[in-house]
Amino acid sequence: MSAIDTTIRLAYLAAAVCFVLGLRLMHHPARARRGNQLSAAGMVVAVLATLALVADSGTVTAAGWLTLAGGTAVGAVAGLYTARTVRMTAMPELVSLFNAVGGGAAALVAVPEIARLAGTRTTPEVGVPIVLDVLIGAVTFTGSLVASGKLHGLVPGRPLVWPGGRALNAVLGIVALAAGAYVATGRADLAVLAVTVLAALGFGITMVLPIGGADMPVVIALLNACTGTAVAMAGFVVDNTVLIVAGALVGASGAILTGLMAHAMNRSVANIVAGGFGTGDSGPAGAGAGPAGAAGATVRQINADDAGLQLAYAGKVVIVPGYGLAAAQAQYAVRELADLLESRGVEVTYAIHPVAGRMPGHMNVLLAEANVPYGQMRELDEANPEFARTDVALVIGANDVTNPAARRPGNAVSGMPILDVDTARAVIVIKRSMGHGYAGIDNELYTDPKTAMLFADAKAGLAALTGAVKTLVG
Repeated sequence: MSAIDTTIRLAYLAAAVCFVLGLRLMHHPARARRGNQLSAAGMVVAVLATLALVADSGTVTAAGWLTLAGGTAVGAVAGLYTARTVRMTAMPELVSLFNAVGGGAAALVAVPEIARLAGTRTTPEVGVPIVLDVLIGAVTFTGSLVASGKLHGLVPGRPLVWPGGRALNAVLGIVALAAGAYVATGRADLAVLAVTVLAALGFGITMVLPIGGADMPVVIALLNACTGTAVAMAGFVVDNTVLIVAGALVGASGAILTGLMAHAMNRSVANIVAGGFGTGDSGPAGAGAGPAGAAGATVRQINADDAGLQLAYAGKVVIVPGYGLAAAQAQYAVRELADLLESRGVEVTYAIHPVAGRMPGHMNVLLAEANVPYGQMRELDEANPEFARTDVALVIGANDVTNPAARRPGNAVSGMPILDVDTARAVIVIKRSMGHGYAGIDNELYTDPKTAMLFADAKAGLAALTGAVKTLVG
């Protein structure tokens, strides 16, 4: 083994260590930035080592180097631009786009290998990684594009189902697997490979379209796991250790995250992929939407002045942010209100449900952007015991994750872990209307006698509360 080979192997090992340690640091929001930086440094080392390996082999022409340089420049500029301009509320759809790029790139790695082997009989050791790379990468590519479109509003967020849709999905899956099996165990045939790719691309679309917007966080995590798996398979195809390690880490972490998210919604991954759940964030608009929940139940409204006084004279306030806060970009407004209450001696914490935003950790990052201290953020298991000793729970744009109906069987959210907001002494809900959440059912919290509804956009409602506290109590 030459000195350059030894150096490259050591560089790959260092990169792999950076990836593992980076993931470990990302376990906690306060260390997540360092973990991201360490992982990025590991990737820089891996890329430089790969370039050194390619240069040492002498197989790349001058035109090839220009192509590599041009592609790197375009990718770097596009990545830097999107990272600096994307809104935090749009981060989940950007992650989904990155999943699509990763899956598509991994699938493309296998195409030249199939072309090289065309007309020859492949062994399973060679053919299986190639086919898995193409299948998983193609499904991830189109599935992630559809998921991103649903989050961005280009594709309707409700489940899109049609007669024979599941049958078509099954046919595409069977065709993709059968054609892939032929390539993996028989001859490397480009025509059969094309059938495999087209069927897999179609399967990715028909798989994600019937899934409702409420399930997109789980779908993104699942497709992220698929991206990692495709990258690992690409590593086997080109015999690159760092690709295998990086892909395996992404695949494993994505699979774990998928399981955690499904558990937080009390639904199996198979049930989520089957689709057809929920109606989207819909329902009647306006304060006059009428009662919800039990027959004869009424909704008690409150104005900003009364709500502000109640918050100002509370001993402990727990803020429960939901997607309504994220959509209204109200993270700075809620931080301003919290600072004002704390200046009056009120204890303020935040209770964050795992699916409060559009993806895991989304709400934590959104609040951190407004410099909310990490120590004030409580996850579900840590937050729930605090509600019983809470004077006021302030719910901002959260719906299904606070619905007490989850404690009863026989409805769309039965068994879902929720935030026990209704155990607080008083509840104030800021919401634009009485519209349903993605589960498509009424929230029984809104008709609880201790609950008061402040109908407003999250940012406007928080600004009104802050103004009321300043004006009425100084």
